[in-house]
Amino acid sequence: MADPKFTEQLGYLIARANRLIEDDLARRLSANGIAIEQYRVLKSLEEEGPLPMGRLAERVLVEPATLTKIIDRMVRETLVFRVPDEKDRRKVRVALSTAGVAMCRQLEEIGDDHERHISDTLGADHLGDVRRILSDLGA
Repeated sequence: MADPKFTEQLGYLIARANRLIEDDLARRLSANGIAIEQYRVLKSLEEEGPLPMGRLAERVLVEPATLTKIIDRMVRETLVFRVPDEKDRRKVRVALSTAGVAMCRQLEEIGDDHERHISDTLGADHLGDVRRILSDLGA
């Protein structure tokens, strides 16, 4: 079997799909002045509670140095705050502030609409398959 053309390779198709999905989400979030990475920080903290910076960087899909800049901005905007780790005072956890919780609630509809758009585009039957396949890639 011949190798697929570059634009038919799986990595290319996934990257292209990711760009389309992220562009749509970025456009939806921009009205609230929130970047995708900030959205991911908010949603991660909402789901898991305060997280160490390293774990949060993994969840947000950014390098730790990049996360530090994102968190610095979010602290200035009073969306999150840093707290010392209870077990190791040298470590820092990031937690949602009251304003961050409110922003999560404000963005909930945007996230839901975005997911509906993807579901409508792929079809509900295929969406479950795509989720399962992509999740298995990281297992």
